[in-house]
Amino acid sequence: MEFNRSMKITGIKPFLVRPLSSNPNWTIQKHWLLVKIETDLGIEGWGEAFTMKYRERNIAQYITELAPFLLGTNPFHIKGFTQKVFNHFAERRGGVDLYCAMSGIEQALWDIVGKGLGVPVYDLLGGPLRDKIRVYANGYSRGANTPEKMAERSLEAVKLGFTAIKLYPFLNTEDENTVVEYVRAVRQAVGPDVDILIDIWRRPSPLQAIRVARRLEEFNIFWYEEPVSSDNLDVLADVRRSIGLPVVTGECFYAKSEFRNVLEKRAADILNPDVASCGGILELKEIAAMAEPYSVLIAPHNWNSTTMALAATIQVAAMIPNFLIVEYFVSFTEGGNAITLRPFKIENGYIRVPTKPGLGLEINEEALKDFPFREYPPD
Repeated sequence: MEFNRSMKITGIKPFLVRPLSSNPNWTIQKHWLLVKIETDLGIEGWGEAFTMKYRERNIAQYITELAPFLLGTNPFHIKGFTQKVFNHFAERRGGVDLYCAMSGIEQALWDIVGKGLGVPVYDLLGGPLRDKIRVYANGYSRGANTPEKMAERSLEAVKLGFTAIKLYPFLNTEDENTVVEYVRAVRQAVGPDVDILIDIWRRPSPLQAIRVARRLEEFNIFWYEEPVSSDNLDVLADVRRSIGLPVVTGECFYAKSEFRNVLEKRAADILNPDVASCGGILELKEIAAMAEPYSVLIAPHNWNSTTMALAATIQVAAMIPNFLIVEYFVSFTEGGNAITLRPFKIENGYIRVPTKPGLGLEINEEALKDFPFREYPPD
């Protein structure tokens, strides 16, 4: 214990990675931002920061700018790092890019601490409540612009081993009847035993979101994500009270303070914070603890890779009582497998909780060179 506690951080480096997929149906418009932290004892930690198109390099620059708050410090002092960043670097006015950068660094620190002590991170957070984590498929339906195509793609995802899938019926149409036909076609294709998650993506008006929700109830919908913008929680709470589907929100919120209002206004049944943007592993755990007395479930958002952000999410999901399900982008599997030693596998809709020290996953740094940053053309 004393040996490991003497560690000092000697280096931090961001890696911007553009994943590839050989499947023509899985067009990827996303970079991954991995973070490596080195110590004087040779123990390395990896994390992942959330990225947004056109802003990846800005977030990577934040990671570089935060280096003075890390170099020469003890990696065990995780809370001290996040507090210094929020109080002194951000002057208590943190923005999304900073939260993303800080989240990736925070995960890497936990990875180091777990490896230094020889235990998985979840053992340091209270110990596991489950040995497998349910995941739902996303990232398989881009370009599926008819109900028939959406049904075909959904069936492909189910054949990959998923028992829950997410749809975005409002991305291709504003017509309510067509939205219903998308969902009907998918339900008929996958059968009654596969859970269908609907992401409205804040597209319709509140009245339209309510009408559509009532029409979708016959299809046994698992959840109804962001039916309206979370900018106005009173409106979101009104929609929740008006429909019979579980309402999800949270991917656009950062830190405990922003989730508090959702809970107090009873605006959602399920929260989906993202470990790569909400502040990191400890912040995700504390958000879950806040939600628990309100009987609100946690279904972590993961519009990230199938590597470190997923690994960090699994560590928290393994030990929180109110866990529900985790997001998994099937379009990222190929790229994730290419840069990961012993990647996660989907087994009947679940991922086994790793037992290795730290976050339980190792990055092949040399392989990152095969997926360099590439500029996106303007939309």
